[in-house]
Amino acid sequence: MDVAALETRLLDALRRQAGGKPCVVCFSGGLDSTVVLAACLRAGLSTTALLAVSPSLAQAEREEAHLLASFLGADLIEAATGEVDDPAYRANAGDRCYHCKTALYGVAEGLAAQRWPGALILNGAQVDDLGDYRPGMQAAKEHGVFAPLLEAGLGKEDIRALARAWGLPNAEKAAAPCLASRFPVGTEVTPERLAQVEAVEAFLREAGLWPARARWHETVVRLEIDRTAMARALEEPLRSELERACWRAGFRFAALDLAGIQSGSLSHRISSRAGSQP
Repeated sequence: MDVAALETRLLDALRRQAGGKPCVVCFSGGLDSTVVLAACLRAGLSTTALLAVSPSLAQAEREEAHLLASFLGADLIEAATGEVDDPAYRANAGDRCYHCKTALYGVAEGLAAQRWPGALILNGAQVDDLGDYRPGMQAAKEHGVFAPLLEAGLGKEDIRALARAWGLPNAEKAAAPCLASRFPVGTEVTPERLAQVEAVEAFLREAGLWPARARWHETVVRLEIDRTAMARALEEPLRSELERACWRAGFRFAALDLAGIQSGSLSHRISSRAGSQP
């Protein structure tokens, strides 16, 4: 893999599209948006990172985003996006990400108009996203958001290679979708339920059982952890501590999913169902 060529393609795409305009990167602290932010800075563009803050953002991810921006020397501002107040978002009918991104890009546009007139708004969408169910990409299209990784034809392995070459601290970071992704389609997403999920996942992080997912099922929390960590999770005293953490979060039962962590499984099921419809 020619990392120098990948970098040239990405920086050229950025400079060509920006044309000297200021840039606002919708930044989550994930690998893709971190590479976009780093690329903007490497391209010499006036750039600000915008971190959307809402109950669906785990505090640990919020803190990590600030650390990454500081590492890069990038300006970061937080903005409350308020998507949880939108009934269409809360309904979680399969298009939740569309309503989430619509709220985000609307806030980004408003801030850009006030602070950086004519700014280019960017996101971290990349080639591998095209084969998945991503309703948020429709929102990006409607708001004219630029995806430099897509423009440069970069997929996840290309992005990770750039991150390693640039010495980014999250180069090996696994996918970390928002807390709202832990709810089955059709289950209402509320701040209180998001807080339940975050509390359990905070314990899983602290216990070294990460990456992981705490899936919300009414009185049951279904825990997805790496299969290699399952034996340790069931050993005392960790097993009892984990059970108590789930109780404190408001769940009556805690179930360990024998399939292990299944990042993206929900979107694959939605996509298959949508593809089968006439």
